[in-house]
Amino acid sequence: MQRRQFLQASALTGLTILNSKSLLAQLLAEDPYKMQDLRGGVGIFTERGGTIAYLINKDGIAVVDTQFPEQSTHLIEALKKKGEQPIQYLINTHHHGDHSGGNISFKGIAQNVVAHVNSAANQRSVAEKQNAVDKNLFPDTIYTKKWKQKVGNESIRMHYFGAGHTDGDSIVHFENTNIAHMGDLLFNGRYPFIDATAGASVTSWVKVLDKTLKTFDKDTLFVFGHAFDPEKITGGQEEIKLFKDYLEKLLVYVGKEIKAGKTKEEILLTKNIPGVTYMQGAGIERSLSPTYDELVKG
Repeated sequence: MQRRQFLQASALTGLTILNSKSLLAQLLAEDPYKMQDLRGGVGIFTERGGTIAYLINKDGIAVVDTQFPEQSTHLIEALKKKGEQPIQYLINTHHHGDHSGGNISFKGIAQNVVAHVNSAANQRSVAEKQNAVDKNLFPDTIYTKKWKQKVGNESIRMHYFGAGHTDGDSIVHFENTNIAHMGDLLFNGRYPFIDATAGASVTSWVKVLDKTLKTFDKDTLFVFGHAFDPEKITGGQEEIKLFKDYLEKLLVYVGKEIKAGKTKEEILLTKNIPGVTYMQGAGIERSLSPTYDELVKG
């Protein structure tokens, strides 16, 4: 039983077992994160922030995203328990702090930091505005369309299909194990953040997901940046199709409302997009506002 589950259960049932100081201390000392091996040496790490993926084989280690500084130190400690191989590549799917904020912990540890050229520019721009350049570890290896390298017997390929969540989102594919990290190009069942300040485009995002479905096959296991249900951060083509359908319906709905003469403030009162049951929870305004702005600008 995980620590959170135990504490929730005990609060509900009043279990007297909590009187045991030694047991309580043991539960509170459990790792705050979760490491889950998927297949072929590829696994995922979750704690706080966007989902991290890692590859470990006899020749080296590769890490995709880093969450925040505290979480990245937990990740490094966990990786060391699995092996002492060098971390050959630290890869960022995009620049947001919950995906690249922990890069700094890999300074002097990761041999190379890789990202799309736009992601690298966005990361530096944000750091400079926040006077936080010294708190960042920036990419030293950038690409524009595709990047590929081998770590032992695994081949890692990065794809850039265009603007989506930002203008610098990469899909990171572990080709031999057929696992693809989507970064924040996929919010599974959760209203997405659309970062217009970093070149996001809902219209282009739909096309990016079309390319994703054409590039990867029915056996690809996708890792999602975020999910409404934290247990559903991996999936297949069905989740890609559902999220694409949401974005398409979002564009249609907001477009119709604009043509009907609705103001932005009126559109932001929307509680759900017609025909969409996939999304759960709060945050629909994160979709409505930037979509309105994008369509009005044309």
